Amino acid sequence: MMNFDFYNPTHIVFGKNRLTELDSLVPKNAKTLILYGGGSVKKYGTLDKIIQALPQRELLEFGGIEPNPKFSTLMKAVEMARRESVDFLLAVGGGSVMDGTKFVALATTYEGDAQSLLTHGFQPVPVETALPLGTVVTLPATGSEMNSGGVISHKGGKFPVFSPFSFPKFSLLDPTLTYTLPATQVANGIIDAFIHTVEQYVTIPSDGSFQDRTAEGILKTLIEIGKKTLDEPTNYDARANLMWCATNALNGLIGAGVPQDWTTHMIGHELTALFGIDHGKTLAILQPSIWTIRTEQKREKLLQYATRVWDITTGDDESRITHAIEKTRAFFEELGVKTHLSDYGVTEDRLEEVITALDAHGLTALSETGEVTLEVSRKILKISL
Repeated sequence: MMNFDFYNPTHIVFGKNRLTELDSLVPKNAKTLILYGGGSVKKYGTLDKIIQALPQRELLEFGGIEPNPKFSTLMKAVEMARRESVDFLLAVGGGSVMDGTKFVALATTYEGDAQSLLTHGFQPVPVETALPLGTVVTLPATGSEMNSGGVISHKGGKFPVFSPFSFPKFSLLDPTLTYTLPATQVANGIIDAFIHTVEQYVTIPSDGSFQDRTAEGILKTLIEIGKKTLDEPTNYDARANLMWCATNALNGLIGAGVPQDWTTHMIGHELTALFGIDHGKTLAILQPSIWTIRTEQKREKLLQYATRVWDITTGDDESRITHAIEKTRAFFEELGVKTHLSDYGVTEDRLEEVITALDAHGLTALSETGEVTLEVSRKILKISL
């Protein structure tokens, strides 16, 4: 196991009927800006419940944060927060709203050019403070409710932004708030959590036994309850397990002290930016192809994945790995998600656009070992068609 630091200060408030507790979670004297997305929180009454739970406070609203939140949109929220001297931010929504709110928290108090906050990759941005924030999660997927990072879209690219100052002070997770989600969003969320997990697990051996067993537990749980969350939208236990899996998939726990490989996400971000394919769907397209191309580099962990997650114990190494990849693709398809670029109208002549974007964004040495060059990415894309 490698050396690591683990720090996570977020207070999780989990379960049914917890919205009333917001009154004790949000500072009583704070002028609070509530941020949300396309309006479903209004349509289904969540926003009204939140406002009712925060009496005798000055509350402001900022709606319209997009999936893949745009820098230009978020800067309007920054301007509002500065103009109104906001003290606290409350994100209500899924990963995009939470990611965007983290950026607003950092940019509002930043004295430099806010655009420069997008240039630091996975390193902490150079800030000394940020507005405090909390979240109310309505879409389980990204784990943003319990980590310090976000991904922001700007000028055709997607940029990670990290800071220890952007951990939520609290996150309220009520699985019943997910009941009204469209099935496609639930499926995307399941896949996002699944891929977050394997990108920290199917890498190279590092003797992180606890991390491996915990990751395997998340994966097996997602496989067990995935279809049920779609077939039975109001099954509380299924939704609760999905929500907690998604949080733990990316709160830092399973990735502490082990190698990580974010190739799937990095290439997937470019597919979303170029072709508008949902983030979760890009992951489902890419992961089987990445494992197929990089079988030799990931052989030991792929065999472990086959045995421990899919219970594949017979056959030679090659057949077991192939079977595990096939089972993974079938799982995504079972959720109603197509797993080839051609399913989304992407043709071979468009693939060089992806390679050009990867090159422009410096994504030329991906994976846990830096071995995924542009040529390897090209091979991955070709077999993803």
